[in-house]
Amino acid sequence: MFEVVIGHSNDPDSQEAIAEVLEECSTELAGTTPQAGILYAAIDFEHDLVLESIYQQFPQLELIGCTTDGEISSKLGFQEDSLTLILFCSDEIEIRAGVGQNLASNPVAAVEEAITNARSQVDGEISLCLTLADGLSNCGVTIVEAIKQSLGKQIPLFGGMSADRLQFQKTYQFCQQQVYTNAIAVLLFSGKLIHSYGVANGWNPIGKRQKITKVDKNIVYELDNRPILDFYQYYLNDSFPSLEYPLAVFDEDSDNFYMRVPNNYDTETGSVSFFAEIPLGATVQIVETNGDRIIESSPSSMLQAIDKYPGTTPTVALFFSCATRRKILGTKAEREYEVINSCLPRSLPSCGFYTYGEISPLEHYPETFLHHETLIALLLGTR
Repeated sequence: MFEVVIGHSNDPDSQEAIAEVLEECSTELAGTTPQAGILYAAIDFEHDLVLESIYQQFPQLELIGCTTDGEISSKLGFQEDSLTLILFCSDEIEIRAGVGQNLASNPVAAVEEAITNARSQVDGEISLCLTLADGLSNCGVTIVEAIKQSLGKQIPLFGGMSADRLQFQKTYQFCQQQVYTNAIAVLLFSGKLIHSYGVANGWNPIGKRQKITKVDKNIVYELDNRPILDFYQYYLNDSFPSLEYPLAVFDEDSDNFYMRVPNNYDTETGSVSFFAEIPLGATVQIVETNGDRIIESSPSSMLQAIDKYPGTTPTVALFFSCATRRKILGTKAEREYEVINSCLPRSLPSCGFYTYGEISPLEHYPETFLHHETLIALLLGTR
């Protein structure tokens, strides 16, 4: 047995919101005790109060969660400033939570702490890892690489970076009954879990591909030995970099790519800063989009996941979509979930959030990367 229930409330009062969420979950549980859960919460809720209420009802729950830039569920669709809780029930899947702190100063140690905390409670082999990490830590790439090093590249890895409604001040992570910042939380699954995933973005390339020839972590100085800012202004008709024009970073000699979003530039050095690291020697290309293209591309993530699903009927669909997609979509943001949901059976529970970075393999490549401005769809179930 592997079942999921979801509660979702857009009540702005923390006590009322979690009471509504727990009532919805309890009704659907019908006496079944959940083993684990994920909590997605808007930045302004009283998170300590919310967690206290959850653990009064489910004291043994293995829980992780984070703050977001928007919440998604099959209960209320897309919402801002809401609270959603997904609970996992199973007698054949073992699920355990762990947390690591001081992420920004030592991401490798924080990852190892989180993985060790969770894995020490798991009896069987790990089937899948979900992770939620501080989206302002500026070490997303290191986090992904550290998890792969700790668990092994063969373990499926998905998740997202916590957000704070584009305030870029402080995000929060949850594990068990505690609220953290500058931390990473993981949920390890063990047992006969099966999954599939899909990746969509909706960005189209402009200009030609070039090599990064000078970079310092997330600050790119030169492409093909010329200032990257010149490169941007040439293709953008003297406009400066913005979130609508990220860089596509190609995987080796393939057409598969992940994206990096610019967040600043320096006219004196000709450099452009991005929200995450880009490796020296990487092949990159400017890409562009608009709201209509984002919405048109969104169903492909779910259709890929459905097509690749190795079982008969999945138990749950999880989503990780980028906060910059929501910003570009503006008042059309709810359409993204609507077009994805149209691909799903009406009875299938689904839940997700808008992130500061999405964690998933590429579409046709098994290794996991940190993405930006991308929509990840993940189906979970058992055979």
